[in-house]
Amino acid sequence: MPGGRVVDALDVVGVQVPWHFRCPISLELMRDPVTVCTGQTYDRSSIESWVATGNTTCPVTRTAITDFSLIPNHTLRRLIQDWCVSHSSHGVERIPTPKQPADPTLLRHLLSQLSSAAASPHLRLSALRRLRHLARDSDHNRFLLSSLPLRDPLLSILFAHDSDSSTPELTHDSLALLALFPLTDPHHCDSLASHPDRIQFLTSLLTHSSIDVRVDAASVIESVLSGTRSLELRVMVGNSDGLVEGIVEMLKIAGHPRALKVGIKALFGLSLVKQNRNRAVSAGAAEAIVNRLGEFDKCDAERALATIELLCRVASGCEAFAGHALTVPLLVKIILKVSDRATEYAAGALLSLCSAAEEVRREAVAAGVVTQLLLLVQSECTERAKRKAQMLLKMLRDLWEQDSIANSDDFGCSDVLRF
Repeated sequence: MPGGRVVDALDVVGVQVPWHFRCPISLELMRDPVTVCTGQTYDRSSIESWVATGNTTCPVTRTAITDFSLIPNHTLRRLIQDWCVSHSSHGVERIPTPKQPADPTLLRHLLSQLSSAAASPHLRLSALRRLRHLARDSDHNRFLLSSLPLRDPLLSILFAHDSDSSTPELTHDSLALLALFPLTDPHHCDSLASHPDRIQFLTSLLTHSSIDVRVDAASVIESVLSGTRSLELRVMVGNSDGLVEGIVEMLKIAGHPRALKVGIKALFGLSLVKQNRNRAVSAGAAEAIVNRLGEFDKCDAERALATIELLCRVASGCEAFAGHALTVPLLVKIILKVSDRATEYAAGALLSLCSAAEEVRREAVAAGVVTQLLLLVQSECTERAKRKAQMLLKMLRDLWEQDSIANSDDFGCSDVLRF
């Protein structure tokens, strides 16, 4: 059943949802009702989010939650399912029976097996694969695992790849699980970034025959770049032989949405460091990003446009993007279409490109950038985006066709001053 369809179905005219079937937090039909120690029942995802943000009181009673165990309310769930079935003629779909969350005791036992140096490779692999399965099973299981000291044993296994106690399966499975739990501790990130041999090993996996292994390796590299605050260490990571090239190749993998997502996140992280930008351009980043620009979702489109703007801050980047026939038309089209941030980045990239060559300025005007920019400065977009738009308009004023704006229906009554 598509996610969120049950909630949509509740909007059907004539269906009155009983209040005791609604979560007191989200006010939506409960899919996995659980009871807390105060006796109140909530949807599992809602109460977990409530607690995860630091709240320690019951949302309804305002009394302290002294025991954070969540007890499944099977009776209420079955009543909700029966109600959904009885209202199916109104378009209400039955909520699925949720999978039972993993037992925390089991998770700790599997982690103990995984961490034991005395355990056989076969036993450690079995524990690792069970943990992977449980992590992929539900958000709740990932929440439980994230609270355990999981990353240290995974890193230990991953970088013991050349020892007698390791196998390729152990290495790749530990990498896959680590990719599900990004490195957020600066200590982990700095420690990994400061070991060139470890970064080089991850880089070598970017050319592995398995796409999943390549994407998992890129994901770990991206989390290191994001978590490392040291500019020197981020430069060191970018200097790893073949790393930038491997990340750019990630963007060229067709039919693999995760590769596209991880690839642009990693390339953005690399491009934040100016020492990496020329290398990214030399690796073909401009062509790779522009060719896939229409395939990104909102968040990744913003990241891709930010990367374009960063790469256009070096001469080689401007030249490479200007040389792609689709760059300028796509950037012009994106203005005001995706989000305020995307508009700001697109305007910034166009500003750099137009500053570099008159040919690009003519191309931008031909693509309709003037109309877009005039709309932008009248919009509620960010002030930085408006400043960039105004600078572009001043730069392009000599190229405007004098009657193209005056005769435009869009700007016949415009209060925007000509430059």
